[in-house]
Amino acid sequence: MIDTHAHIYSEEFDNDRAAVIQRAIDAGVKKIVLPNIDSQSLPRMLELENDYPDYCYATIGLHPTSVKSDYLTELEIVRSELEKRSYLAIGEIGIDLYWDKTYMKEQLIAFQQQIDLALQYQLPVIIHVRNSFSETMKALDPYKNSGLKGIFHSFAGTKEEAEAVINFGGFFLGINGIITFKNSDLSEMIKDIGLKHLVLETDAPYLTPVPFRGKRNESAFMEYIMTKVAATFSTTYDTVINTTKQNALNLFKF
Repeated sequence: MIDTHAHIYSEEFDNDRAAVIQRAIDAGVKKIVLPNIDSQSLPRMLELENDYPDYCYATIGLHPTSVKSDYLTELEIVRSELEKRSYLAIGEIGIDLYWDKTYMKEQLIAFQQQIDLALQYQLPVIIHVRNSFSETMKALDPYKNSGLKGIFHSFAGTKEEAEAVINFGGFFLGINGIITFKNSDLSEMIKDIGLKHLVLETDAPYLTPVPFRGKRNESAFMEYIMTKVAATFSTTYDTVINTTKQNALNLFKF
């Protein structure tokens, strides 16, 4: 299994991070992708990657909820990091209109500037979309046929939205613990989409799958997501592992 999205460098794991990673290893997780948030999260993320080389992989980006009045300074840090060393992807980037729309214009600018960086450095993007699907697709429109590729992280949209992402080309849908929630119709939606368009993720410490809802999420819980996806497609656990792992390997240059 490959966890394509986990923030296990965050403070929530400070007391038992080594144990969390060991549980992930024991559960069969072979690689963990670490999406960045902003300059504050960067040192912690890089330290974790350094502690677990060839297991934890850092990405670089400015999260939309971290886009504030100083966003140009933050973007300059992203650029300088890309000049210093290699990163697995540009992320986590995107548009989030759930919490606050104050910096909506700046979010759009930051999103597109980071897409430009992804194309410049030939890296995939990890896109955060919350209450902003139409705005996100409109922002992506100029990049149609550009070779841009990546993941729509934590996808929980409609079948029509999923088809729009797939038709754009180059993108996978990131499926996580949401698929196990009783009030989610994600399972029904992905039946018509197909495994070939999916990668799996935890978004740890968030979006903990059933039966651990309400507790901190971790990469070892990937198996519960896998089990639900296998049941959704009436296929084997191994088929889900092999297909989604290969999708991740095709996208990222580990």
